[in-house]
Amino acid sequence: MSNFINRIFRAARLDAHLYEEVEADKGAMRQAMLVVVLSGVAAGVGSISKGGPLGIVLGTATALVGWYIWAFLTYLIGTKLLPEPQTKSDIGELLRTIGFSSSPGLIRVLGIIPGIEGFVFSAATIWMLVAMVIAVRQALDYKGTLRAVGVCVIGWIIQIAIILTIFSFLKILPKPA
Repeated sequence: MSNFINRIFRAARLDAHLYEEVEADKGAMRQAMLVVVLSGVAAGVGSISKGGPLGIVLGTATALVGWYIWAFLTYLIGTKLLPEPQTKSDIGELLRTIGFSSSPGLIRVLGIIPGIEGFVFSAATIWMLVAMVIAVRQALDYKGTLRAVGVCVIGWIIQIAIILTIFSFLKILPKPA
């Protein structure tokens, strides 16, 4: 358990070596999934005043679906569309590294404190995106960061469109005020 907690803190500290470690550790898939679940629960708790208990369940489910979609998109974009000569990866490596890049999302639980939810969620989102770029750079063996940023931005836009489409289809989008 202490190894798992240590990995969460290292991922949140943006430790590139941690992302290399979990990329290579095929046994870290459950840990990566647990990070995604915990991050989703933290988001649900942090926004409970708006989403209620259903928000926790919905947030966690969305986090898991989004994690898989983003890893798959990152795999396709990073290895097929924008690879470097040394790029070699598989979906499992990306699921593990991207899962751990959700570690900063644990701070979203602080959104439960009145008046700071917006700040906490914004800070967590930016922090998670930076972690994602590092995770992608390491998993795809990119020499620089710019290509990883491109892969993440393209994947993020497509992922949001897919999730919004799913929500729209399931009729669970919030109604405009």
